[in-house]
Amino acid sequence: MQRMIFAFLEAAAITMLISPAFIKMLRRLKYGQVEREEGPHAKSAKEGTPTMGGIMFIIGIIAAVLISSKYNIALEYSIPSLLIMIAFGLVGFLDDFIKVKFKRNLGLKAYQKIIAQFLLAFIVAFYAYKSGNIGSKLYSPIFGEIELGWFYVPFVMFTVIAIVNSANLTDGLDGLLSGTTLIYSLAMGALFLYFAKAFAADFISDKPIFTAASDGMLNMGIFAFAVAGGCLGFLKSNSYPAKVFMGDTGSMALGGAMSAMVIYSRSPFLFLLMGCCIVASAVSVVLQVGSFKLRHGKRIFKMAPLHHHFELLGQPETKIVSGYMIVTAICCLAALALFM
Repeated sequence: MQRMIFAFLEAAAITMLISPAFIKMLRRLKYGQVEREEGPHAKSAKEGTPTMGGIMFIIGIIAAVLISSKYNIALEYSIPSLLIMIAFGLVGFLDDFIKVKFKRNLGLKAYQKIIAQFLLAFIVAFYAYKSGNIGSKLYSPIFGEIELGWFYVPFVMFTVIAIVNSANLTDGLDGLLSGTTLIYSLAMGALFLYFAKAFAADFISDKPIFTAASDGMLNMGIFAFAVAGGCLGFLKSNSYPAKVFMGDTGSMALGGAMSAMVIYSRSPFLFLLMGCCIVASAVSVVLQVGSFKLRHGKRIFKMAPLHHHFELLGQPETKIVSGYMIVTAICCLAALALFM
């Protein structure tokens, strides 16, 4: 637990310490946000706010994990998790760079994003399938073990792509994604700590959920707390009114980090509950597009993702963000109650 707390504090402190100089650099480079013309913030004060700030908490998370992890097992847990986060963050970085460099509010073309995400998701899923620490079994607190066999690879690919894009869609209001990810990561850290202690005490030997060692679960707890700390440090600059946005660099990196937690916990179904607000962003977009195409232009929401619908209903930005965080906290506690 001590290592996890240190990782949280290290990631938060490093992110906060580098943020003033980093924001100044982004302003000097004129890496400002380009708002969508049809969005609720079009031509608003948010236009020109420095973006690509996700690099700050990525640095903080990497440093904290490398400092606090147990190195005898890090190559099998912490390092792959970092690589997943960094890989998706790089895709987001390219997207952001095109936006700010060429003033194109769409960044990478849709097919380019799909190809990049598909390839990365395949690499991640195949690695997990072949890994002796993960394998092809999933766990549900209700139904127990579920053996997927070869179907594990496409299932995890879908899960990873869905989480990354859901995180990307959730990043629409000041502090929304960083706040919800902070709570989700703390809850996952607590879950990994429970797994670590359970293995150490041989508490669930009659339920072979994992083949991983107790130290491996502890390292994943360190990773989760580092992600939470990075989000907390970033909130200092990203809470309303935001001085900097994380951009696709940050949102896709956080999506990758959450995907790593889901894969190593072997409990992807829990994300539907623990990450319900993030899931809602993606579901609202699917429903909106489906309704528009199937119902001859009729919409379900005033605007998708869902947080923009609430915004156009007149809800203050800060109230929407705090509401999402409260709901996430309640759902995470409910999920933890299923295990503990």
